[in-house]
Amino acid sequence: MSSMTMTIRVPTDVSDKLARLAKGTRRSRSFLAAEAVAAYVDRELSIIDGIEQGMADVAAGRVVPHDIAMDRVDTVIAKARADRA
Repeated sequence: MSSMTMTIRVPTDVSDKLARLAKGTRRSRSFLAAEAVAAYVDRELSIIDGIEQGMADVAAGRVVPHDIAMDRVDTVIAKARADRA
């Protein structure tokens, strides 16, 4: 996998914690920072993808009115309570 070099500024305390983590895990600060950035980017892109899918669903009319959705939720909750009793 190819890579590129980036320069970022982080608060001193974050840099200190990263150094401590690197020492404790025997990984480089660069490796750990790259892993953290990758995880953050994946998580945020997943959120954006979900929002975009939701907006496409609304545009295409693939929605359930709130009151109907809540009736369905209430039915599931009532059934779960009845099953416990």
